[in-house]
Amino acid sequence: MTKAASVNQAYLEDASGLVGHAGSVFVPKDEAGVAEVLRRAGREGIGVTVAGAGTGLVGGRVPRGGWVLSTEALNQLKIFPGYAVAGAGVTLKNLHAAAAATKQFYAPDPTETASYIGGNIATNASGSRSFRYGATRQHVLALRVVLASGEILHVRRGQAVDFPVAAISIPHTTKHSAGYPLRPGMDWVDLFVGSEGTLGVVTEAELRLLPMAKEILAGVVFFASDEDALNAVDRWRAEASPRMIEYFDRPSLGILRTGFPEIPADAGAALLIEQELKGDDDPETGRWVERLERDHALLNDSWFGTSSADRDRFRAFRHALPDLVNDRLRQNGNLKLASDCAVPLERGREMLGFYRRRLEETFPGKYVIFGHIGDAHLHVNILPAKAEGDRAMAVLMEFAREAVSLGGTVSAEHGLGKRKTPLLEIQFSAEEIEAMKAVKRRLDPMGILGRGTLWCEEAGAKTKS
Repeated sequence: MTKAASVNQAYLEDASGLVGHAGSVFVPKDEAGVAEVLRRAGREGIGVTVAGAGTGLVGGRVPRGGWVLSTEALNQLKIFPGYAVAGAGVTLKNLHAAAAATKQFYAPDPTETASYIGGNIATNASGSRSFRYGATRQHVLALRVVLASGEILHVRRGQAVDFPVAAISIPHTTKHSAGYPLRPGMDWVDLFVGSEGTLGVVTEAELRLLPMAKEILAGVVFFASDEDALNAVDRWRAEASPRMIEYFDRPSLGILRTGFPEIPADAGAALLIEQELKGDDDPETGRWVERLERDHALLNDSWFGTSSADRDRFRAFRHALPDLVNDRLRQNGNLKLASDCAVPLERGREMLGFYRRRLEETFPGKYVIFGHIGDAHLHVNILPAKAEGDRAMAVLMEFAREAVSLGGTVSAEHGLGKRKTPLLEIQFSAEEIEAMKAVKRRLDPMGILGRGTLWCEEAGAKTKS
């Protein structure tokens, strides 16, 4: 039997600041060890929480008693032409580096590269390149999964589930990560991706790799006004093919100036872009100069480059913002207070306008809006005083209801975990949620996996420590 480790605090929390408790932690060295832990948990009726790297923001890997099963030792990685085979404990950073050494790349790029591939699959993570390449689900070719019974499945893209599945409504967004995306005849792969460790333990994945671009033009483009930035996004979506368009509002730039004083003083918004080029003489470079001049960018004050060092610097700029926001939240004694909603592209401005109106009414000067504007998927982070946490959460619930009313999703890439379970009832009807629970009961009859994730614990699903 795989031995239990002492319960280190690191296994009991995630990046949101949520903390849980557990009786034991298991770190299986291989797939057989995972199956052994799950069979014993089933015999003893003990809940099991699957733990990745702890970079999540919604508490999915935070246990509420029972056992923790860490995937950290499942870290084998092999690179082949066109695909990689990665254990669940392989970090995104290591996958990117190994692929790059063969002049290939893995398209999904969540902000936190210390995350595990298993965790990325669990939440259908996406990141800034999703504007062109989509979320994790589109890049998973096959999975090895251990079910709660200890049975091991090896499922490939195109292999349909072998039991009836109801159809539920799916939002009209470019990405979605809330509940199970059920439809009759769906792939096994699509069922497990985004299921947040509630249907099985992913141990290994076959992932699509793409040829690396010959050259990439990158830039942080500043604008004097938010309106100019939004107009540029609308035009670039229609006429260009960047692989990312990331947005920063004025308050975001204000926070970033603490680490990047070179941000222009008159900048009211910024967009981070990356454009793949066919080479030094690609005419797309000249077209971008024309676009920036036409769209009133602060051209002389913006930052551009084509080297990997330039891209790393611009991405450090992008990734610094959530770190700075998290530091302020911790100083105020609050958990992470952020939205993860997305809406159909044509409703993006409407949603942004709603965010701004309500935030100026409720938390003026205490928020930032940034993120994946190319996908109409912006993150709102509220920065309240400690006593204002409940009020901030109520505002975030308003945002979720508005997103759904516009045809959107309450979670585009983070999942719901344990912190955002009430959002499932905003997104789906009682009948649709029951259809998801029926799938859960079929694959995990005793309900041992991920108790408290996606929905509150079912009656009778008591977790032993």
